[in-house]
Order: sequence, then C-alpha cells, then structure tokens
Amino acid sequence: MNEIDIRRIDLNLLVVFDVLMRERHVSRAADRLARTQSAVSHALARLRTQLDDPLLVNSGGRMSATPFAEHVHERVVPLLAGLAAALQPQPRFEPRSSSRDFRFAAPDFAASLVLPLQRALFDAAPGASLTCLPEGTRTLAGLAVGAIDLAMVPASLTISDDLAEQAVGEVAWGCFARAGHPAWRRWGRRSWAAYPHLVVQTGDGLPSMVEQVAGRLRLARRVAMRVGVFSMVAPLLANSDLIATLPRLVMLDSGGRYGLESRRVPFPIPGIAHKLVWGRRMGSDPAVRWFRDLVADTLASSLQAHAPR
Repeated sequence: MNEIDIRRIDLNLLVVFDVLMRERHVSRAADRLARTQSAVSHALARLRTQLDDPLLVNSGGRMSATPFAEHVHERVVPLLAGLAAALQPQPRFEPRSSSRDFRFAAPDFAASLVLPLQRALFDAAPGASLTCLPEGTRTLAGLAVGAIDLAMVPASLTISDDLAEQAVGEVAWGCFARAGHPAWRRWGRRSWAAYPHLVVQTGDGLPSMVEQVAGRLRLARRVAMRVGVFSMVAPLLANSDLIATLPRLVMLDSGGRYGLESRRVPFPIPGIAHKLVWGRRMGSDPAVRWFRDLVADTLASSLQAHAPR
C-alpha cells in the first residue's frame, strides 16, 4: 500500500465512512446522512481509491468490513468526535455569573465616562471587575496581543490590520472659568481672547485644535499657564481669572465641586470624534463582544447626554 497523502483526504468521506461502518448498508446510510444512495456509493468509491482498500464489501445483502476498514474506523471515530467538539460554537457569555476582569483604556479627559460604565457593568455583571488604563502610545500594541480588551481613541488614529474599530461619537468642547468671571458679562470672541488661558498639554493634540481654529479666525489668546493633567484644571480655574477651552467631559464631575461655570466656545469648533478599538484575535470572544456592546451603548448615551444644548 502506498503512503497516504492526508492532504488529499476529504473529511466528508470519513463522515460517510463512519456511518457506513455503523449501518453496513448503503441505503440506510444514505437516509442517516440525508443524501442519495448514489452520492454515498460515489463517496465510498472515492475513499476506496484514496485508501487503496475495498473497505466494505457486499456479503449476503449486508456489507462486511475489511480488517483495514476496522482498523481505520477504530481510530477515526474518536478523531471525528474530537473535531466535532472543537468546532462547536463558543458557550454563551453569562454576565451575571462572570468574575472576569475587563480591561478598558481611555483618554484622561474621559474619566467622567467611567462612572456610568462602572454602574452599567456591575448592574449586569455584579461579580466582574473593571481595570481602567490610560490611553497612550502602547495601547494599540496591548489591544493586538489581548492585554487590553477595548480602548477609546481619537477617530483620526490609524490602526493596523490586526485591530478593528467602531465609531462611538464626538466629544464636544466648552469654555470654563470661575463663577462671576468678568468674561461672562459679555461673553464672545473678544472676551475669550482678552483673558489669560490655561492649557492642558497631554501630547494628544487637543490644544492644537483650538489654536488652529482660532488662528483661522485670527483670534489670538495668551496662554498664561500649562499643566500636564486634567485633574489640575478645576482648582486652578476656581482661584484665578484663567479661562480653559477643553472637552466638556473633563469638567462634568469637578466643575460643580469647584463652583465653575461653562459657556459655549464663542466660535465654531468641531467635536473630537472617537472610536472603540479592539484586537481582531479576541474580537469574537463572547465576553469581549458583550463588553464591547456595553461600552459602546454606555459611551454613546453619555456623550449624547452631555452634548451642549
């Protein structure tokens, strides 16, 4: 017998062979397989040729197996069972019984979105946990290898082929200063440009967008102070005449505590479009898919609720 080239063996032929070995009758095997007798006979003929053995021969109205057929069938049965088990759909994710730790990366200014996300997650999956990570230069690499489940990033960020994305909405801008700030008396472009500004420099390009739009309108502002984190903004604004033009989400929690007021930006400025990004390798995992839907719904609702009216 020549050596068998496994690449030439059709798996469907082995399924037919298994049923024939059990039934020892072509028509009954055809009924079980929901195929025609001709198709079953043709499959057996092909397998005989590929294995160079008659396998099953007619004997008194019933088919008898050759010793080689018995040998093959004994080994094929557990292989087919194992393959069938391996190809079964992944079990459905059950959030209420899950203790999974979901890892989510988001920009610093989106911290106020984490609270509604945490509430939604723990309501649906009380045994789960949430790890919030800063969105940065290593985020995309973490997504690709599965170290991060999901990330919120600017829509302008280019991703590689091993990642997938979904638009989630725009983050609107606002202007913030202390209550009673003199700029509020006649708020407009002139007031915006007349008072000193606080800028957050995080390396994500947010201040540059304001500068670009203001520059096109020939509006010049004086930047009196720069800080590296958004958490410093509220106390500095509350105790000075500084004005800050920032994503509105930054001040959702701290603005009220520090007695700050907000106004619309006195010139048209586009919102910052964002998207959710995840690794394709883990994208079909039921738990990751469920978490992605939860985050998308929660973020979209929060962004819409806090859009300027």
